[in-house]
Amino acid sequence: MIIRKRGAAFLSLVCILAISCSKAPQRNPAQDRKDIQRVVGNSITWALDKNTETLFGAVAQDSTFFVFHPDSASTIVGFEAFKKMVNEVFMQDAFKATGSSIRDMRIDLSKSGDVAWYSAILDDFGEWDGKPYAWRNTRWTGVLERRDGKWVIVQMHFSFAK
Repeated sequence: MIIRKRGAAFLSLVCILAISCSKAPQRNPAQDRKDIQRVVGNSITWALDKNTETLFGAVAQDSTFFVFHPDSASTIVGFEAFKKMVNEVFMQDAFKATGSSIRDMRIDLSKSGDVAWYSAILDDFGEWDGKPYAWRNTRWTGVLERRDGKWVIVQMHFSFAK
């Protein structure tokens, strides 16, 4: 009986040590930065061909998703509100994206490797009812989270320098 208890205790100790000594998933920060840059870019370039699958795949599809636009009236809280805005504005025939440019992108990763934040300057061009519009030198920041092994944007903020 004592041997069984010691054996069980020893086995429990081995299991606890194995779990606590297991390595965290291997991270590749250089690859993460490339993936993040692609996801962030997709959140803008999707509009060229109105590929909502690309856009919606780049963002968190839950109530935590948040976007600050330059005007406070366009603040978006939650994926469903975002999806509604995309369908009511960007999917209209009146809207046509004509190009964009992202520069000065900086990407930082948390120590855990599951959260990242970025900043960049965005130039975004398009037309509404054939009339051109432009966001030039737009400051753009955001936060991404690795969910189920995939980077998604959970927060974005756009602003214009005065």
